[in-house]
Amino acid sequence: MELKRVVVTGIGTINPIGNNIEEYFRNLEQGVSGADTITAFDATKFSSRIACEVKNFDPSEYFDRKELRKYDRYAQFALVAATEAVEDSAIDVQKINLERAGVIWASGVGGMQTFYDEVMGWAEGNGTPRFSPFFVPKMISDLAAGHISLKYGFMGPNYSVVSACASSNHAMIDACTMIRLGKADIIVTGGSEAPVIIPSVGGFSSMRALSTRNDDPKHASRPFDKDRDGFVIAEGAGALVFEEYEHAVARGAKIYCEVADCGMSADAYHMTAPHPEGKGAIISMRQALEDAGVGVEDVDYLNAHGTSTPLGDLAELSAVQGLFGDVAYKMNISSTKSMTGHLLGATAAVEALACVFAITKGIIPPTINVEEVDPQIDPKLNLTLREAQRRDVKVAMSNTFGFGGHNSTVVFRKL
Repeated sequence: MELKRVVVTGIGTINPIGNNIEEYFRNLEQGVSGADTITAFDATKFSSRIACEVKNFDPSEYFDRKELRKYDRYAQFALVAATEAVEDSAIDVQKINLERAGVIWASGVGGMQTFYDEVMGWAEGNGTPRFSPFFVPKMISDLAAGHISLKYGFMGPNYSVVSACASSNHAMIDACTMIRLGKADIIVTGGSEAPVIIPSVGGFSSMRALSTRNDDPKHASRPFDKDRDGFVIAEGAGALVFEEYEHAVARGAKIYCEVADCGMSADAYHMTAPHPEGKGAIISMRQALEDAGVGVEDVDYLNAHGTSTPLGDLAELSAVQGLFGDVAYKMNISSTKSMTGHLLGATAAVEALACVFAITKGIIPPTINVEEVDPQIDPKLNLTLREAQRRDVKVAMSNTFGFGGHNSTVVFRKL
């Protein structure tokens, strides 16, 4: 069986440094930080009081009151990003086979705010069971995919993927696989998350996973820096339209790049900590490159998972050098989480868009906030520090790893 080729024909986002693609790409190049003191709730008693929140977002500008009763914030973000991506792709729903158009979406925690509000409302109401009829459909993680398919009438594959912070990479991998196997022509894929809420911030704080640089939030997310102290939690969404190559050409679609191939693995090591030598990450990256027919010497840019945690950053770079060897010195590496923060299940989709940016614009987004590179990191690695760098990017790859030992890699290629 000959596998189909997969290309990207539409992109969309809403995230801490951009409420649309144009704004996101501009701020990526300029190295803008999306971090600040939390505004969503009073976090004064929390050890971490900072986050990368979406700015100037008024849901009523996108949805009417009836719709808002049905959409948790994570689903609102999903619909905003997916709408931009579908419109960007110029898909005419009257001219495509809707049975071969689908949605594979991701979210790490789904509608946790809805769950929290409903349970707290029950507790504060002396145990009177007055739950909203929208409680369950607003909360569950698969409804974002459902809402997108409802909006456009897409009747092909439709489901949600959950694998912690690797979720939207796995969603994109599934979307790519479906199209390559000939089971769909078009799939809207990506992820959304809205975790800047009391339970998430409280839970991650108790794990000591979050940065506590509360007096300097703009510089709190600092991957690879010797003084990094944890990630900065973030919200938003990223969406991509994956399409079968011949189908895209036949309708005259704009093509950003090709989805060359993907890789997945497990650390099988620890519940939350990465394997210190990055053994699982090596498997994921190697599989992606081999299946794509791409040599290590062909990779121009790696968008690192780079969360700004003491263990994670070192483990990933150890894996990169374990696989690439001295070739690692020739490519650009950066962590765009230094700007966007960590969007959990949505982070891979937003970072896939950074790879599209690098390929289409010939610009490597920087790793900002690094004052002194961790002395345990090889100084010969090009971490694209502080400022964007120009480069003809033919191959870009994106790593995303999640609690549970989930490793995922997607490789994009210029056509």
